[in-house]
Amino acid sequence: MSTFSIFLVLITIVCFLLIVVIMVQNPKGGGLSSTLGGSTQMGGVQKTTDFLDKSTWTLATILIALILLSSLSFTGTLSDTDSKIIENTQTAAPVAPVTPVQDAPAAE
Repeated sequence: MSTFSIFLVLITIVCFLLIVVIMVQNPKGGGLSSTLGGSTQMGGVQKTTDFLDKSTWTLATILIALILLSSLSFTGTLSDTDSKIIENTQTAAPVAPVTPVQDAPAAE
C-alpha cells in the first residue's frame, strides 16, 4: 500500500469520527448526548460538552494535518494507465482545420 493510500484511509476514518462527534453534540445543550439518558454519568465524565468540544477541535486539527501531509507525500508521478492515456492523446493525428463554407450565389 502506498503512503497516499494510507493517508486516504486515515483521512476517511478521521472524517467519519468527526461527523459522529458533531452529530452527538447540540449547540443548545440538547443533542444526542442528553437523549441517551444520563450520559454525563457514563464513564465518569461530568462535562460531556467539554469533552465533545475538545474532541471536535482535536479531530479537526488531525484532519488538517493529515491533508497537508498527504499533499506533501504526493510526488505527482503518473501511473502506467495515466501515462498511456496522455501518450495516446499526444500522438493522435492532428485534425485538419475547418474551412467555412462559402455561400452560393443567389439565383436570379
